[in-house]
Amino acid sequence: MKKNILIVPGDGIGQEVTAVGKKVLDTVAEKFGYEFQYDEALIGHVAIEATGSPLPDETLKKMKASDAILFGAVGHPKYDNDPTAKVRPEQGLLKMRKELGLYANLRPIKLFDELLDASSIKPEILRGADILFFRELTGDIYFGEKGRKNDGNTAYDIAEYSRFEVERIARKAFDAARTRRKKLCSVDKANVIETSRLWREVIQKIALEYPDVEVEHQFVDATAMLLIKDPRRFDVIVTANLFGDILTDEASQIAGSMGMLASASIGDGTGVYEPIHGSAHDIT
Repeated sequence: MKKNILIVPGDGIGQEVTAVGKKVLDTVAEKFGYEFQYDEALIGHVAIEATGSPLPDETLKKMKASDAILFGAVGHPKYDNDPTAKVRPEQGLLKMRKELGLYANLRPIKLFDELLDASSIKPEILRGADILFFRELTGDIYFGEKGRKNDGNTAYDIAEYSRFEVERIARKAFDAARTRRKKLCSVDKANVIETSRLWREVIQKIALEYPDVEVEHQFVDATAMLLIKDPRRFDVIVTANLFGDILTDEASQIAGSMGMLASASIGDGTGVYEPIHGSAHDIT
């Protein structure tokens, strides 16, 4: 098997972790007789410094031509306390997801017994926890209209979801649940948010096509509590972009550290594979 893999280290610790990731891929290729051809490209702060864009056209062209993308991280401290910055490293990440149609983000949360003591949560609560998150990745508040008005004194971000967007992530999650313990938890805030009401409506409809999968609905705030109180109750969790972003970072403590979590962003073409941590400039 011959595949083209694009390595996009990005910023900070991304350089280091992708270098190690390449070593792992080389070992896999040698063991199973694969042939991987590598190329590299810029994204994030390093791309802004070199080209003025967080996602240069050349990088996007290479991404679309590759079979898979090994991604590091984006971010830089200079932007953290500068709300006026017009161009930011994270814009490259969001544009990459949109341009590649990466609508499903898979984040497995699995605790190895050797790391039971690495978490601040009691081992008897954690032992056996095995969760697979499906986070919708191209809708919600991150991609909606945003701006300022009233001379900059009022800011707004609009969250929006279509039925189609919810349906496609839901089917991915239900299909995965069928291969696991056949339990799916849909997380929303349908008691107060209209997009969440659409979300729950669609999940309920899709569930009729999967009678073998046990479905429950939880509000996002309750889920945040239950992840710490009883993580073993969960199998597959499907949720919206913003909720998934927050909940998976919280759930990293189940595995002992955010550095232990992997992430796959997939659509109908090239996928992106990465750790979930940030650029960690404080340790680079």
